[in-house]
Formats: sequence, C-alpha cells, structure tokens
Amino acid sequence: MDEDLEARVEAVAEESALYNALKHGSDAQVDAILGPMMGEHPDFREHGGEVPGVVAPVVERVNAMSEAEKRERLAELAPERLEELESEDEGEEHPLPDLPNVEDGVRMRVAPNPNTPWHVGHARMAAVVGTYKERYGGEFVCRFDDTDPETKRPDLDAYDAILDAIDYLGFEPDEVVRASDRVETYYDHARELVEAGGAYTCECPQEHFSELKNSGRACDHRDKPPEESREEFEAMVDGEYDSGEIVLRVRTDIEHKNPALRDWVAFRMVDTPHPREEASEYRCWPMLDFQSGVDDHLLGVTHIIRGIDLQDSAKRQGFLYDYFGWEYPEVVHWGHVQVDEYDVPLSSSTIQEYIAEGRLDGWDDPRAPTVASLRRRGIEGEAIVRAMVDLGTSTSNVDLAMSNVYAHNRELIDDNTDRAFLVRDDPEAGGGAVERQVLGGPAAGEPPVHPDHDERGSRHIPVVDSVLVEGDDLPGHGERAWLKGYGCVRHTRDAFEYVDADISVVREEGVDVVHWVPAEANVPTRMRTTEGDVSGFAEPGVLEYGAGDRLQFERVGFVRLDEVDGEGTVAYYAHP
Repeated sequence: MDEDLEARVEAVAEESALYNALKHGSDAQVDAILGPMMGEHPDFREHGGEVPGVVAPVVERVNAMSEAEKRERLAELAPERLEELESEDEGEEHPLPDLPNVEDGVRMRVAPNPNTPWHVGHARMAAVVGTYKERYGGEFVCRFDDTDPETKRPDLDAYDAILDAIDYLGFEPDEVVRASDRVETYYDHARELVEAGGAYTCECPQEHFSELKNSGRACDHRDKPPEESREEFEAMVDGEYDSGEIVLRVRTDIEHKNPALRDWVAFRMVDTPHPREEASEYRCWPMLDFQSGVDDHLLGVTHIIRGIDLQDSAKRQGFLYDYFGWEYPEVVHWGHVQVDEYDVPLSSSTIQEYIAEGRLDGWDDPRAPTVASLRRRGIEGEAIVRAMVDLGTSTSNVDLAMSNVYAHNRELIDDNTDRAFLVRDDPEAGGGAVERQVLGGPAAGEPPVHPDHDERGSRHIPVVDSVLVEGDDLPGHGERAWLKGYGCVRHTRDAFEYVDADISVVREEGVDVVHWVPAEANVPTRMRTTEGDVSGFAEPGVLEYGAGDRLQFERVGFVRLDEVDGEGTVAYYAHP
C-alpha cells in the first residue's frame, strides 16, 4: 500500500470511527467499520490484508478521545454526518408497512412446526407479528401446526423451546393452540365438505393421479356419490386403511390453469403414531392447507404473513372458504431470509444432522445459527426483533446481516456492561500470549469499570512481576506501548520498562494502547465463538461476576459468562 492510499484509508477510518462511536455511544469497533469502508471504497479491497492494520490504530486514537472531542473532530471532518446524528428521526418511515383493513381489529398467528427448536430465520415471523400486535393493540395466536407425524415429526421438547424463544423475543401469545388437539374439529369440517359435494375419497395411486391431474382429466372416483365418500372417509377416521391406500380430495377445478390447485389432498393416512400421547391413536391426518385454512377462520385470524413460495396455499384454501361461505383473511407475502456470518447452513434438518454427528454440541452451540445460540451468547431478544423489523416485508428474498443484530444489541447493553481484559492465547486471534517482566512503575493498574461512568469506580489489576499481552500488540524493541489503565512502557531487553509519560503520547505521538493481564493471578478462560473456541487469560476481577453476567473484553468484544471458575472460566462471545 502506497503512502497516498494509506493516508486515504486513515482519513476514511477516522471519520467512520468517530461516527460509529458517537452513534452507538461506545468505543468504535474495527470490525464494525471495515465492511462499510470496503463497500464504499472498492479500491481498498485489493489491500484487504493491510487495511485492518491501518485502521486499528486510528480506532484506538478515536476511542481515547472524550465524547466532546469526538464531536468536535467529526464536525471538522464531516459536519453533515454530525448533523445526521443530531437530527431527530421524526417522520421516518417505519420499515413495516401498515396492514390493510385494520378497522375491526388485528389478530395474527405464528404457526411453527414443532419438529425442531428455532433457527435464526424462524424468529422473523414472531418478531414482525409481535410488533404488529403492539402497533395495533391486537392479538396473536401461537398455533403449532403438528399434523404431520411422519415427514415433519414433532419433537416433544420443541414445543416449550419455541414458546421460550417467543418469550425471549419479548412477546407473549394471547392463545397457544396445538393442531394435534383439534383433529376432531377437522373431521367435522371434512364431513360437512363431503356432504356439500366439495370433497371425495380417492384410491388412485399418487403417480397415476398426477398424470391425470397434469393433463386436466378427472379420475374415476371424482363423481362417486357423497354417501360413498362419506362412508369411506369414516373408514379412514377409524384407521381401516394403510398409508397410501386412500386420500380425501377437495373438489376444485380439474382444468384449472395451475395444476397445483387441481383437486388437492385434504386428508391422508399415516401409519406412524404421533409422538404426543394425546394424539397417538389418530391415523387419518389433515394436510397443512386444510388444517391451517380451517384454523385461521375458527381462531379469528384477520391477517396472515407467509412466504412468497406459499401463494398457492392461499389459492387452495380459497376453495375451502368458498364452500363454507367464509371470508379469507388479508395476506402479506414475503421473501425468504438468509443470514450471513455462519458456516452452518440455515436449515433445521442440517443443524439437527450436525448435532447428531457431533459436529455441533447442541442447538445453543455458538457456531449454530439458532435462537438458542444467540441467547446463550448474550444477545438481547429485542436486538433480534429490531433487526428483523428492519428487513420489512418485501416479497424479495432478504439478507439479515448479523452486524445489524450486533449494532442493535450494542445499543441495548453497552451502557450497563462492565469492562475487563482478556489476553487471547491463540496465534490466529491476537497472535498468542507473550509474557514480559515489568521494570518499575505502579504495583497495579486501575482501568475504569466503564469508560463512560466514573461513578462505578476502577478495577484493581495487580502487576506482581510480569504481564501478558497479545503477540500482535507487542511493540518492537525500543518502541513504546500504553498498557491500558496502567501507563506507558518501553519494550527493552525483553522486558517492559515503565516510562513516566501521560496519555498525550497516545494522541500526539501515536503510541498504541494495548490490553494486558498479570502473568500470575489471571483467570484461564475459554471463549466460545462462531468460528470455534479461543483460549486466553482474563484479569482476576472476572471471578467477581457470575454465570449469565455480561462483560466487554476490551478490544475483543462483548461476552456472556457461562461458567465462572478460577480453574477454567467459559465465556460465550457475542460480537465486537
């Protein structure tokens, strides 16, 4: 990288770091500004390996400034960005569009299949439905669509796991319904439909019927008398058929231009018993379009949100509603959501497979893109809701940037999160821990508990004799570093010699600020991250906290303490 380009990178980094720090009311983070920088300045990308090294010291200098100094400096560099921060957001369009026809109230539903706990993408529905409920003073139902005991077999633990996830996101359903408790209701409506000539039993092999349907031809069973279909349906209910022998079809338009809507299956036989004891005796089960269509009406659902790929469901159910004389709810279709950052696919079946193979420890493994994982890492449910709401309800597929979740979470937790030091002992994360004796200087460091709250006091970190720093932070021989909360040292004779200097050497002479821990009396720590575990050593004060507490490991990121033990503390990494 030549000098001109390096100067440009530094200038852009300073403006971005100032804006980032002021916007979030906390220290700027290198990772948080690198992505936007690269996006706005494509010529930086070919130097991607060098840019972080240029940006990091700039960020350190910005973080050493007071808030007033940051504002003054941003006013010099980019006054329009300061005005943007200070302007009010009144009149800003909400990312969620208004729902139509809300005059008579709003009642929505979250309809999970409880075959697994939720991955991150599942949280979108609860986040948006819950937000609409609050906006309109409405209600929402959590209805477990668990009428497929075989191909999407329910997991008995998933019911509670999903309700816990909804609670974690900050919402409480007004009603909780299990479809498998309502089978008799579906039978009653099927009988009514058969009597009205709207459904018939069909014994055609699936492949044969598909050929007929695709050519717009009716099968021989379509015109049988309702009484015969009724009798055969009762035999289905009594379990007198095996799987694949017979189905109940909704009579639609056999020549409809969309073959998917032609005489679709409403009930089929399933040999596999349902895992819920209360439903284990049933063998005749409704298909989702029948069950969901009936339930949406009977449960008073006024507005439905569903994937754009399920447009045919509304059309199939439209035939039911016409037969019964019901009014169909308002429907909002949206695209799928994808999530960046994770190596594990956003797929319930894949996550389940990885767990079974031992590639993941469980649904709350930090490497898993799941709600349980985010919770264990210390991400607030509200941060997920805000990020999901930001996506709106576009019919296009959307990408959830986890950096947006992290930005919202930082706003929520930063002010109440104490600071601590962690020196990573990993060559790929910090360069590994390096020990240096300290010559002269105070017996302990006194960094603040929180840089913005002097009233919370300081942390007492004894030096004893030697300290550990990360290898990437080790200054060259003869060069200086500022041990945060301790003071200035010069690297000489494989030791740190204390230098009597004030903080101005950081601002005016570019001395790097680094974190550290005592070489003795530290706390061995395993930090679990989305990319794997990182070992390290935390300052001794970490032992004053308990499992579930959050900390910010300075210059590393926010964590949630999972186990606190002087012999081996475990922390789950949240984000920068």
